[in-house]
Amino acid sequence: MSEGTADSAGAGRRRQGRPRSEGSRDAILRAATELVVELGYAAVSIEKIAQRAGVGKQTIYRWWPSKGDVLMDALARKAELYIPLPDEGGWAAGLRRMLDDSCALARAPQVGELLRALMVEAQLDPAFGERFRAEFLERRRAALAVLVERAAERGDLPAALTAGFAADVLFGVFWYRLMAVPQPFDDRLVEDLVTLLAGS
Repeated sequence: MSEGTADSAGAGRRRQGRPRSEGSRDAILRAATELVVELGYAAVSIEKIAQRAGVGKQTIYRWWPSKGDVLMDALARKAELYIPLPDEGGWAAGLRRMLDDSCALARAPQVGELLRALMVEAQLDPAFGERFRAEFLERRRAALAVLVERAAERGDLPAALTAGFAADVLFGVFWYRLMAVPQPFDDRLVEDLVTLLAGS
């Protein structure tokens, strides 16, 4: 089970409690990410995050039900910052830009460590697994769907390609490389995926 998991009301408290201080939030997310890199996921605790961030443990529990949720929030924030999805004017160009940005982020040591740890936690803790799917995995699939919708509106989406299939291919490859085989997130991977899904 996830360390320090709160009761079922925890997720609601994250959204219904007092407005969070952005300064404290930034410090907590930064501290959590640093500690995972330094100590590994298993050794990180809410107490250690609180000490590093200079806040009380209850401040963290007021906004997040577990350390996994803190780290998931940190990861989602990185994804939104570093994978912005600008309109590149075409399906192949937009896909290539998203993949370039995604691979660059995945190559960062702290990001790879976070992704692996959170996926493992999602298998061990069913409640966290539901939140991870809803609040992180589905959000990344929805981001890819934006590119698919743009391409469909322009008329340059390959015939029969759906957002669901594109997501299964892209994220399946990414997670396989993260969790199972030590292959790089490099330009070759980007070009292979663009060729497969865009034909160019």
